[in-house]
Amino acid sequence: MTSENDEPTDLDWIQLRRDMGTAHETTKEKFVRKFGENPFVPIGCLATTGALSYGLWCFRTGRSKLSQRMMRLRIVAQGFTITALVVGVMMTAGKSLK
Repeated sequence: MTSENDEPTDLDWIQLRRDMGTAHETTKEKFVRKFGENPFVPIGCLATTGALSYGLWCFRTGRSKLSQRMMRLRIVAQGFTITALVVGVMMTAGKSLK
């Protein structure tokens, strides 16, 4: 490989990956794992996106009262998502301390 003072080359990283094994997680596998660990975050993201999209559509079609309600719902959904993220991080940190 390389000496202590030299930077590792690209080929050194390839060899290191081979030595460590080929356990590589795909995007779909990572999403399923993360969803299983904390399902409230993607649900909150979908709720936020849905409320925003429908609210913008209502605004465009001239239904301003419903549009305002959807924007308020979007804020609630964003708060839910942030809370789920914080709780998930705290739970993960608690597990790693044990």
